[in-house]
Amino acid sequence: MIKIGNRIVGNNSSCFIIAEAGVNHNGDIKLAKKLVDMAVYAGVDAVKFQTFKSEKLVTGYAQMAKYQKDNIGTEDSQFNMLKKLELSYDEFKELKKYCEDKEIIFLSTPFDFESADFLNSIGIEAFKISSGDLTNIPLLEHIAEFKKPIILSSGMAVLGEIEEALMCLKNKDIEDVAALHCTSNYPAALESVNLRAMNTIKEALSVVGGYSDHTEGITIPIAAAALGANIIEKHFTLDKNMDGPDHKASLEPEELKKMVEGIRNVESSLGNGVKMFSESEISTMQVARKSIVASRNINKGEIIKLEDLDYKRPGNGLSPKYYKNLIGKQANKDINKDEQITFGAVED
Repeated sequence: MIKIGNRIVGNNSSCFIIAEAGVNHNGDIKLAKKLVDMAVYAGVDAVKFQTFKSEKLVTGYAQMAKYQKDNIGTEDSQFNMLKKLELSYDEFKELKKYCEDKEIIFLSTPFDFESADFLNSIGIEAFKISSGDLTNIPLLEHIAEFKKPIILSSGMAVLGEIEEALMCLKNKDIEDVAALHCTSNYPAALESVNLRAMNTIKEALSVVGGYSDHTEGITIPIAAAALGANIIEKHFTLDKNMDGPDHKASLEPEELKKMVEGIRNVESSLGNGVKMFSESEISTMQVARKSIVASRNINKGEIIKLEDLDYKRPGNGLSPKYYKNLIGKQANKDINKDEQITFGAVED
């Protein structure tokens, strides 16, 4: 297990749900605050943003990803796109304070050394590492120096690369680490999700595990909760029709709320794994199960045969599983048809 803020995250705790605002504020602090409000409304545990300086993140000639071109509808450099999506450090300070006032955990993914230093300086509770930086060992080693919990996304990775990242952090004495399975397409096709890999990561690497979802809708993150995700992350937006690279693959507030409700419903239904009837079933048990009854009028002194027995509701009498204990016994009283036969009605 790991601890993020006041939340324990692990197999014996409820799923830690992160609403990924990312850059869906479009560089506007007012929209960022509205996203926080909607995250609170949806009932998530944390809201996460992305902190970066475009000059330190990308070269001027790096091209946009295909999904970014498709979603924005234009082709430009990554630098020009990202520059429009930056928030200043002062705005992030304001945003963190706003989250504290709203009593929701503020998280943000740093994409460069300077941004990591800044987030640490304002007291971020945990660091989220993007899938693109899973193999960025220098950045992992730098963030590990802060001695704070780390959540790794593993899109585009094989198991060995996740293990290398975990070993890097372990060598820096970081024990509070979670690894999220992820498919880095926006949106991700259902057949590309391979959700079982989430538990492969958890079990093979003995780590707190979860799922960062990029599929459309809420079905897959709810399924991840049913499979045992400790953490679920999902992109959300105020409006899917807004301009920007990630809006189309994000949930709107009402959808996010339904996702949270679905995950919590799944959690409440999982139970402790012990096969036992619930207290609520006791009354149904008596109605739905059957008891041994006489199939005809049986006179005192008669020997009970198999054909003298029938099995009918209600189930508050002798269970049908004891029918062999009655066959061959002598009735010590008259037994009417459909009357429940008890052990007391026959001789020992």
